[in-house]
Amino acid sequence: MPKRFSPIEAETFFARLAAQNPEPKTELLYRNPFTLLVAVVLSAQATDKGVNKATAELFKIVDTPQKMVALGEAGLIDHIKTIGLYRNKAQNVIALSKALIANYAGEVPHDREALEALPGVGRKTANVVLNVAFGEKTMAVDTHIFRVANRTGLAPGKTPRAVEDGLVKIVPDKYALNAHHWLILLGRYVCVARTPRCPDCVVRDLCRFPGKTIVEGTSSKKNSTARPARRKKTRGKK
Repeated sequence: MPKRFSPIEAETFFARLAAQNPEPKTELLYRNPFTLLVAVVLSAQATDKGVNKATAELFKIVDTPQKMVALGEAGLIDHIKTIGLYRNKAQNVIALSKALIANYAGEVPHDREALEALPGVGRKTANVVLNVAFGEKTMAVDTHIFRVANRTGLAPGKTPRAVEDGLVKIVPDKYALNAHHWLILLGRYVCVARTPRCPDCVVRDLCRFPGKTIVEGTSSKKNSTARPARRKKTRGKK
């Protein structure tokens, strides 16, 4: 496990990301806290692009729990069937819509425990809603953030919760509101899983990753361990 960042290194890390993108936003399209909640639930094991495509027409006609319940599970499936696990997600969205109507007068609660009690809503989803809809300084750890935090050494951990706790400790307060957006974007477009685009990374000199790419498609680790090409045999078969 790489050595953890110092407070000064963390300050530099986020200062550079902030300079590059001063006002990062979620790439999920939404109209209000309810449609944000639905979009995040649908985004589990799916891309934001795929969710946005599915919800483009849905959110034109459904923007409240009441309208979602009126649409019904079958009607919702017609809109989201291009998304993975759509049947299970449709059940959860209808169930959470009913719970919001029954318990919160159709409003999305500004409370972690209440959010996590809703069907299909876990800690990551609650963190996104609290951050984006209500301006809380939460750290929603998805696969991108988990990879970036461990690969760079920013906040290494074996579980998403361990990474989240590490980020809460190391991220300077003035960057905490936008930190998870910067890290998601970094992981999604630069610090990608297979071949990270290290030459394009503004924090590459701070990163602890030993296999940094030198040019597109190569890495220092791979280059140093590459085997020389074998000579072709000139003699005939024995």
